[in-house]
Amino acid sequence: MRYLPHSAAERAEMLAVIGASSAEALFAGVPEGALLTEPVELPFHQPEYVVEAQMKRLASLNHAAGDGPFFIGAGAYRHHVPASVDHLIQRSEWLTAYTPYQPEVSQGTLQMLFEFQTQVAHLTGMDVANASMYDGSTGTAEAVLMARRVTKRNRIVLAGGLHPHYRDVVRTYLGDGPDLVKLAADPTGDDLGLEEIDGNTAAIVVQTPDVFGRLQDIKAAADAAHQKGALLIVVVTEIISLGLIEAPGALGADIVVCEGQSLGNALNFGGPYVGLFATRKDLVRQMPGRLCGETVDADGRRGFVLTLSTREQHIRREKATSNICTNAGLCALAFSIHLSLLGEAGLKRLARLNHLKAVKLSRMLGTVPGVEVLNTSFFNELTIRLPVPAAPLVDLLARAEILAGVPVSRLDPGKPELENLVILAATELTSDADIEMLASSLHAALEGDA
Repeated sequence: MRYLPHSAAERAEMLAVIGASSAEALFAGVPEGALLTEPVELPFHQPEYVVEAQMKRLASLNHAAGDGPFFIGAGAYRHHVPASVDHLIQRSEWLTAYTPYQPEVSQGTLQMLFEFQTQVAHLTGMDVANASMYDGSTGTAEAVLMARRVTKRNRIVLAGGLHPHYRDVVRTYLGDGPDLVKLAADPTGDDLGLEEIDGNTAAIVVQTPDVFGRLQDIKAAADAAHQKGALLIVVVTEIISLGLIEAPGALGADIVVCEGQSLGNALNFGGPYVGLFATRKDLVRQMPGRLCGETVDADGRRGFVLTLSTREQHIRREKATSNICTNAGLCALAFSIHLSLLGEAGLKRLARLNHLKAVKLSRMLGTVPGVEVLNTSFFNELTIRLPVPAAPLVDLLARAEILAGVPVSRLDPGKPELENLVILAATELTSDADIEMLASSLHAALEGDA
C-alpha cells in the first residue's frame, strides 16, 4: 500500500482546524483546468527489492570516468584520490559537522579550516585565504564583486581564455551591461585584453592555465592592471598546476580564485566541489566568507577562533561582503587531507607526472593526419583543431567508450570559429595505452573507418 504519513483521523483533525470540509476543498481556489484529472505519469509503487533492482539497472547505464580512456577536463579533472581521504571524511565528527554557530566550541572544525587556509595561501602565494567558497565559478563572481568594493569602480574585463561557464556565472551576478567586457576567445592569439584596461576598470580576470590549456603571462597582466589602478584576479581551475608553475601571488595577483576539486574530490558526475579564495592582507576586510584564526585562551593554550565572520545571511544583510552563507566544509576537508598526504614534494612529483602525460598526448595527437595541436604552452590540458566539426566526432568516439575531451562548441555554442576545436586533458591516471587508443581511434574516425 502507499506510504501515508498521517492516519485518516489525523487528516480529519487537520481539516477541522483549517475549516475545510475535505482535502478537495483546499484546492477550491485553483482555476478550473489547472488541476490534473489523472494521476501523474509515473511508475506505480513497487516492493523495495524491485525498486533497488531497477535503480541498479539505471546506474549501470552510466559510463563513469574510470570505465575507459578518459580525456575530459575543462574545469573538472580525474585524479587518484587515496582511500584514506574517504575513510577520514566519513568519520561521524566530520561527516555530520556543519557551520559552527558557536564556533569556539568546535575546535576540531576550526583547526581543520585553519590548516586548509594555510595550505591555500601557500599554494597561491597570497597572504590570506578564506575557509572556502562553493566552487571556482561562484568564487570568481565573488572576486569581481570584491574588486568593485575595493576600487570603487564598476568596469570588469574578462579575458577570452576564461572558462565560458565561469564567465556566465559572473554575468549572472553582474548583469550583461556595458561595465562587463567579455573578450572573444582566441585559442591561437592574444586574448588577455590588457589594452581594455582603463581608468574606470575595477579588475581584469585572467585564467591560467586557461580554458584552452595555455599558460598566461600573469606578471604582464598584473603590471598592466596596476598601472591603471585596477586589480588582477587570477583563476586556476586545475589546482595541481600550482605544484609546477609559479604561484600567482608571486607574480602580482591581487585575488586568486581556484577550483579545488582535483585534490581529494572525485568527479562525482558534477559535484559538489570546493572553491579556493585568497587575497592580499590589506584587502582582507573585503574578502567574502569566513576566516579562521589562531590565538591563545585565558590559560595560554593554543586555540582557534572565527577571526572574520560576517554571517551574511542574518546580520549584515545588504552590507554583507557576500551572500554565500557557508563554506564547502567536507570538500575542503577532503582537499586538505589529500594535500597533507602528498606534501610539498609529493605535489611537485604529481604535477610533473601530469605534465609528462600531457606531453605524450600532444606528441601522439600531432602524428594523426588532419589534427593540429594549437598549444605552444600547456600544463596537463591542450586544444586541438580537427578538419571536421568536433561534437559529432567526439560523440562517435564516446559510443566506442572513448571519452575524447570536450568540444569547445559545447562550452561556447554558436561560434563557427570554435566548432572544430576539442579540449583534452591528461592526468596521472591516463595510461600510455589510453593515449595510443585515442590516437588510433581518432585516426580511424577521421578516415571514415567505422
